[in-house]
Amino acid sequence: MNIQTNQQKTEAEEQLGVSLPTRRVESFHYTDLRSLLRSAPARLKEADTAGDNYKRLVDAVRLPFFDGRFFADLVDELPKGVTVSSDAVKAGGDTADDVLVAINAAGEGDAVSVRIEGDSTLEKPLGLAHVANSPVASACYHSVTVTSGSEAHVIDRYVSDAGIGHLSSSVTELSLEKGAKVHWFIIQQENSDATRLARMNVNLEEDTELNIFVLNAGGRLVRQEIMVSVNGENANLAIKGVNLVGDGAHIDVTTSLEHNVPHTNAEELFRNVVAGDGQGVFQGQIKVAQPAQKTDAQMACNSLLLTDDSNFSAKPELEIFADDVICAHGATVTDIDDDQLFYLRARGIPEKIARTLLIKAFVGEVVEELEAGDALEDAFAGIIDSWLDENI
Repeated sequence: MNIQTNQQKTEAEEQLGVSLPTRRVESFHYTDLRSLLRSAPARLKEADTAGDNYKRLVDAVRLPFFDGRFFADLVDELPKGVTVSSDAVKAGGDTADDVLVAINAAGEGDAVSVRIEGDSTLEKPLGLAHVANSPVASACYHSVTVTSGSEAHVIDRYVSDAGIGHLSSSVTELSLEKGAKVHWFIIQQENSDATRLARMNVNLEEDTELNIFVLNAGGRLVRQEIMVSVNGENANLAIKGVNLVGDGAHIDVTTSLEHNVPHTNAEELFRNVVAGDGQGVFQGQIKVAQPAQKTDAQMACNSLLLTDDSNFSAKPELEIFADDVICAHGATVTDIDDDQLFYLRARGIPEKIARTLLIKAFVGEVVEELEAGDALEDAFAGIIDSWLDENI
């Protein structure tokens, strides 16, 4: 893929084998990838499994990836109805909007297929556990199919120890067949030197239900794309997230929801907290095709800036060609309310604790609405608490 033709390639472009977009590309207007990613680590050669002692969030069926490589011999016992194989084929990307897909296709890493079938409900979550142990550029790919009548919770987690300046590329293709129900949790806890570039493509068929939760609590440069095609009537979609943007970090969540058939519902809600000179971005697009009458799609993005140097850019979009729909979007950016802070401090609560309580209440509304179960919700709360301890 070639985006720029009259500029000398950067070190990152040479290393990744892909031209990177600038802010002239509309979808990257707030994340000038060519400027933000000037260099990239060496390509993955051999994965390091030394970091297999990380703490699991909850009791789950783990599918382990180390430095982008899948280790089948370390997989937990699979429940009935779940099959995993290494026969997936990475997708390609040939436009600037698909640059993250092109980076993944050109990179080194494993492509894995997961199939959940048999009209089954998994008793434990399925855990896609990604651990970075080496300062390399890795690229893993997941193809996940949930067949008719099946239900699953999937934890898609990314972790790395401090000081590992790696680049993690991931692409996930998720398909829900008629009547399937999935709760998908993207948990990003990369270190402050890490780059994460991720794309999730979703296809929803008739009578499906998909709930996606995104928790960004780390990373230096993060771009998470979620692209959903709603192709079956009576499909229900919810995308919710909490973005915790630390000092020096740039975190971008970009979503696109395409409603192509009648009688579908979608809800999108993100709460963002930015500390220090962190830079946050949310781009959310809802597209309603002419046949997609009776679509109900709502989007909201609320951001809390903790310093004068904090920044958050929100770009909600509606593109509607049907006339019998209910669609709305909204975005707010503010700082901590002085009156609320004064109320807590007047009752003897120290300022740092008071600020922490207000922030936890702000993001907690999103976590409390999840159907994740007590154990996972407690784990999410613990991740948020840890980030607040380091950044407030």
